[in-house]
This record gives sequence, structure tokens and C-alpha cells, in this order.
Amino acid sequence: MSDFLPELITIIEDRKRHPKEVSYTRALLSDPARAAQKVGEEAIEVVVAALAQSDQRLVSEMADLIYHSLVLLAAYDLSWEEVTSELERRHQL
Repeated sequence: MSDFLPELITIIEDRKRHPKEVSYTRALLSDPARAAQKVGEEAIEVVVAALAQSDQRLVSEMADLIYHSLVLLAAYDLSWEEVTSELERRHQL
């Protein structure tokens, strides 16, 4: 099983450090409010897919949600590691 998540995080961070003129990721990184809005939209699409669409659609929408969530974290100079640390902390409660 491949773990693409670290590579995706690296790509997002690279877009942040070395913005490309035409880049959807760069556009979201430069507008955190838009990135947050996309997370909300994708979360709704995940719920709709889970309740009324195919498994493949749910997987696709979940991928979108994770991508947009990672971009939102990067836009606020937060990391996936901070999220996983919080999950670990909660697990120990």
C-alpha cells in the first residue's frame, strides 16, 4: 500500500514556497477564506456521497476533502503533524 499523503503535503508546501503563476493550489494558499470555503463545500459533498451515491463517489469526494484540508492547514502555517498529534493526544484521554 502506497502512502501518498507525505508526497502530497510536500507538493502543497512546494507550491507555497515556489508559487507558480497558474496553480489552483497557489490560488487557494493565497486566499485562506476561499480555501476554508472549499473545505466546507467538500465536506457537504462527502456527506451527500455517503448517503446517496456510490462508494467510488465517496472515495473521490473524500480525496477532495483531504486535499483541500491540507491546503487550508498550509495556508495557516499549520501542519498535518499537528493534526495527528492532536488525534494522538485525544486517544490517550
